[in-house]
Amino acid sequence: MAIWKQHVDLEAANAWSRGTLMQALDIRITEIGEDYLRGTMPVDDRTRQPYGILHGGASVALAETLGSTAAMLCCGEGSAAVGLEINANHLRAVREGTVTGTARPIHVGRSTQVWEIRIENEAGDLTCIARLTMAVVPGSAFALRK
Repeated sequence: MAIWKQHVDLEAANAWSRGTLMQALDIRITEIGEDYLRGTMPVDDRTRQPYGILHGGASVALAETLGSTAAMLCCGEGSAAVGLEINANHLRAVREGTVTGTARPIHVGRSTQVWEIRIENEAGDLTCIARLTMAVVPGSAFALRK
């Protein structure tokens, strides 16, 4: 049984990113499963740091994008999710290609949500693991841009 209270297709989910950091980094939602949300980000000049490897901040941006989007899809009518805290452990350097992140819930409650986001390289090796805590708030102040 799917955990989502809101139903959206991939085209609509990706349209939310127009004109944002997600568009600038080419973060794309690629799959919405029964209990997970998956997306990708290229490792290129936009996302590398001066040593030629994926910037940790770019990994965190991917993690927060996936976890926040998943959290929002778990909110009912009249509520929204906003970030409280994120932490990330960078486990393996990535120099090129595409990384894929998968957000899965640890806790989906009335007032808070906690998400684990695993980011892997093209070989399937874990490169970063993040935990995102979200607050569930009345949604009128945080409506999605059109």
